[in-house]
Amino acid sequence: MQPTLLHDTCYLVSIHKLYICEQTLTNELKKMIRKFLRNLVDHHPPHGNLVHMFTAALVGAGTGLAAVFFIRLIVFIQLIAFTKAEFFSSLLGYGTFIFVPVLGGLVVGPIVAFWAAEAKGHGVPEVMQAIVLHGGRIRPRVVLAKIMASAICIGTGGSAGREGPIIQVGSALGSIAGQWLHLSNEQIKNLVACGAAAGIAATFNAPIAGVAFASEVLMTEMQVSMFGNVAIASVAASIVSRVYLGARPAFDLPSYVLNSPWEILLYVVLGLLAALVGIMFTRMLNFSETLFDNLKVPLTLKPAIGALCLGLLGFAYLRLGGSIYHNAEDFRLGMPLIENIPHVFGTGFTFIEKVLQGKESFLLLLILIFLKPLATSFTLGSGNSGGVFAPSLFTGAMLGGAFGYTVKAIFPDIAGGVGAYALVGMAAVFAAAAHAPFTSMLIVFEMSNDYHMILPLMATAMVASTFSQWLHPESIYTLKLSKRGVRLETGRDLDVMQGVNVEEVMAHSPVTVHKDQSVADLYATFQETNLRGFPVMSSDEDLYGMVTLQDMERTLSEYDNIKKLKIGDITTTNPVTVFPDEPVWTAIRRMAPRDLARLPVVSRHASTKLVGLISRSEILQAYEVGLMRRQHSQLVHDRMALRKMVDIKFREIRIRKDTPLVGKSVADLRIPHGVNLVSIERKDGTVYIPHGGTKIEVGDLITLLVRQARIDEVKKIFEGHNEQ
Repeated sequence: MQPTLLHDTCYLVSIHKLYICEQTLTNELKKMIRKFLRNLVDHHPPHGNLVHMFTAALVGAGTGLAAVFFIRLIVFIQLIAFTKAEFFSSLLGYGTFIFVPVLGGLVVGPIVAFWAAEAKGHGVPEVMQAIVLHGGRIRPRVVLAKIMASAICIGTGGSAGREGPIIQVGSALGSIAGQWLHLSNEQIKNLVACGAAAGIAATFNAPIAGVAFASEVLMTEMQVSMFGNVAIASVAASIVSRVYLGARPAFDLPSYVLNSPWEILLYVVLGLLAALVGIMFTRMLNFSETLFDNLKVPLTLKPAIGALCLGLLGFAYLRLGGSIYHNAEDFRLGMPLIENIPHVFGTGFTFIEKVLQGKESFLLLLILIFLKPLATSFTLGSGNSGGVFAPSLFTGAMLGGAFGYTVKAIFPDIAGGVGAYALVGMAAVFAAAAHAPFTSMLIVFEMSNDYHMILPLMATAMVASTFSQWLHPESIYTLKLSKRGVRLETGRDLDVMQGVNVEEVMAHSPVTVHKDQSVADLYATFQETNLRGFPVMSSDEDLYGMVTLQDMERTLSEYDNIKKLKIGDITTTNPVTVFPDEPVWTAIRRMAPRDLARLPVVSRHASTKLVGLISRSEILQAYEVGLMRRQHSQLVHDRMALRKMVDIKFREIRIRKDTPLVGKSVADLRIPHGVNLVSIERKDGTVYIPHGGTKIEVGDLITLLVRQARIDEVKKIFEGHNEQ
């Protein structure tokens, strides 16, 4: 070997060793930080919930900074894409409005396809799925992928909102923080909700609406302490956002008032129309997602195809709609997207403000009620990245404005300003699409800073949401999940409950009382057991009714002497019951109307024979059982699919006492590419999904997924092991 070549080779080897050393030090530093944080939480716990509150504040502040960066990145991309597009305008003319979105779609496609599939679409369903099925765990790469994909999509004209990406980014930051601290699933879910609330607060300068969104859409069963963490995160994000983006409301509006008490009836009619428009928006987006999912083209190209459809729509809108509001000088200054021209592009907040001020025509508003959802469906249905919050607010403003012009012409003495109806319409359409009335009314209130319209906001949002749920049970967020087999109610997946029967989780020998016992005996039983309700028996097996602690308390307040009272005198007879072979979700549905906490389980062959009792605690247990079964079924399905591949095999290897790998961690194993360590089963039967720090022990049964070409290498690594 020549001296120069030898020198270069040694130099490269040294650089490689330095890189390996640097990577090792970085990994060790990460482990030390994580260990320090865990020890701090585990062994030096501060008073109360201080650690969780501090973590929530950090997640909120981090989400606020991410929102600021994201919003400024969108503006930067807009300026680059459209201001600099003057070079192309002389060649393409209005074709620039086709070229720029398609170029953005071509960049977004590979990010979604190869980096993080979770960045596809509007993001909130992915957060909801992570909370319900994965304990709130979200991959860290989602943060950067979602920011980049969404900024490029919106910056190049995509009809989508900023809030969806920031909700997903904030949720991912909360999840990462919870995983770093090794918190429980419930605590990680809470931090995910903190990040989501912070995203809304930072994007719209609406901290109260952020808290409402997290509690109403993401976590419908939230404890008071957890609610406090969400509020703190929302406040922290809003403070950061105000420091960098300003504290003014999103819209500068005149003050509107309710013109007449009779006008509230007009707003009720607007709520009914908003329900129909919200359902139209939901179904249009769902149809587009299904259409593009079934399209036989690579995923990398689908966003560009959707952007092409959007560009053609914008081109036709400008050329055929007579809505050309700009000149060559405006184009040179980058005005088309900044002024939201064409109006089907971008988030549309500039144009919304003009509508809220009553400055746009009836015909234009009427057309945009249908064109904006279509543009959003092209954008998000094809796999581009962005939110549905802003497009639904835009559509609602168009509907409200058009409705305002109509009622102003028919009832000039009753109807108020057109802008007032546009303002209320924003809340109504989002409430109808998302089934979130409180979030919608609060966010519009905070964005407008106009308390005088709170009554119409409340009435219209509730009417729109209620009517929409009656006609279309799935919201714009849950419909995407239901197509994946995940149906949510009160923050849990009902399909999981369908796989678990009542008899599997019920108490088979519940504490019972006899109807002829005295109420004094019942009082003693409550004190001894600390339970809050009992089945009342008429014989050893026959159910007479149910008695609860509330019945006992009511009796004590109504009677001075309870010695002569029997339990049967205060029992609720003919109680709601459930059969042991029915799914748990049936019990949930029967509990819901009267908010019952427990149900007696009776034999299907004898309706009075008590066989058990199911309460809310058993239902929570059933959910965990069902979730484990679903995950196991998915694992089996994936394994079967992998077994069908000819060049991939599963190998099981038992670790013997004499192997040099005993005591080493998984990270220390030099496993080649094409080989995955799937699971480790200990001697006691416990199965672990291994991570880098998992230690290899004597007697472990290691399951490997191996490509055929790598089997010999695996044998060398595990030389001397007995294959099963």
